[in-house]
Amino acid sequence: MDAEERLLAAMERLIRLQQEISSAILSECGVPDITGKQIGYLKVIDEQGDMTFTRLAEITRNSKPTVTEMINRFVGMECVYRERSSCDGRVLFIRLTEKGRRIARVEEASLALLVSRLEGSLDSDDLDRLFRIIRNIR
Repeated sequence: MDAEERLLAAMERLIRLQQEISSAILSECGVPDITGKQIGYLKVIDEQGDMTFTRLAEITRNSKPTVTEMINRFVGMECVYRERSSCDGRVLFIRLTEKGRRIARVEEASLALLVSRLEGSLDSDDLDRLFRIIRNIR
C-alpha cells in the first residue's frame, strides 16, 4: 500500500469514527433517523437567534407552508417550540429546545469527542507530531 492509499485509509477511519460518534449522540437524543437536511435547518435556527417562519423560509429557500410543516415535525420531535414576540404578538419566533440545540451542534460535539479519543489514544510525543503535521497542511 503506497503513502496515498495509507493516508486515504487513515482519513476514512477518522471520518468514520466521527460519524459513529454523531450517530450515537443522535440516538441518545432519540432521533437516530434525522436527516442531514433537518440538522441543517436546526443549525440555521441555532445560529440566527430570533428566527421567524418568514426568515427561515428565506434562508432555506422554502415556502412558508413547507417551513410550517417542518417546524410542526420538529415540535413533535421536541426539538423546537414557538414563542410569541413580546413586542408584537402576531410574530412567532422559533426557539430550540435543549435537545434541538444538542442536535444542531452534533458535528462540533462529535469532533470534540473524537479529539478526546485521540488524546486518550496517543502519548504526548505522538500528539505533538500530529499537531505539527496538521499545522503544515495547506
